[in-house]
Amino acid sequence: MTFRIGALAFLVVILGWGGRRLIQANDSGVNPGHAQAATRTPDPQSTPVLVELFTSEGCSSCPPADALLSRLGRSQPVVGANIIVLEEHVTYWDDLGWKDPFSFAAATERQREYGDAFRGKELYTPQMIVDGRTEFVGSSGRDALRVIDGASRKPKTAVHLSWDANDALAIHVDPLLGLDAGDSPQIFFAITEDMLHSDVKSGENAGRGLEHTGVVRQLISLEKLDTSREGFSSTVAVRAAREWNRANLRAVVFAQERHSRRILALAAIPFPAE
Repeated sequence: MTFRIGALAFLVVILGWGGRRLIQANDSGVNPGHAQAATRTPDPQSTPVLVELFTSEGCSSCPPADALLSRLGRSQPVVGANIIVLEEHVTYWDDLGWKDPFSFAAATERQREYGDAFRGKELYTPQMIVDGRTEFVGSSGRDALRVIDGASRKPKTAVHLSWDANDALAIHVDPLLGLDAGDSPQIFFAITEDMLHSDVKSGENAGRGLEHTGVVRQLISLEKLDTSREGFSSTVAVRAAREWNRANLRAVVFAQERHSRRILALAAIPFPAE
């Protein structure tokens, strides 16, 4: 089954949520076949909300979800939320007609871990997960707006990011709030890239040109966090691969509970100019 949401449907969804903390965002076609919303910068006091999409270029249901994720990141339609997007391309479609050039094993493993946390939830694409708490079909704009709005009302621990010399990222996470008893947090570091294009030659999306935003190029677990009063500080040496466009890269750092998968702290920062 193919799930679709067009630019008009997305606008209708936004207008239908009267009384909520939502704003209207106008979509405009930037590239043929791919509508993108006008860019909006969230308020500095907004709560960061992590929106993850598990997707694949081999899946015919996924392009509408990819487009929705892009609109969420660009238009920032939920007042009070700073939506930070991760587009994670899984590998289990790669032997079904088209090998996704952006797929990587860590994305598949991460989705499996979510399945365990959601009590054996079956893996599927497109799947959207907000703040590690709630999952739904990744092309559902109505669900996305509702869940992001709810997530924006839950406070998170502050994360402070800054670039030092030679692409060294200084990270400081304040003492964690709301940690579940018996659970343990991890800190993750991701590099994402925007404005990626792919011409699909075979498989379910054969002949289509696909656009992507927030594609995860690298995702690593830095280390297990402690719960000391001082929080956590570290410096990570970042190396961008030659084929990545530095102007479209950003670093995302987040703290997540190991068992519940809840996101406790989150921030993102663009790469510095060369």
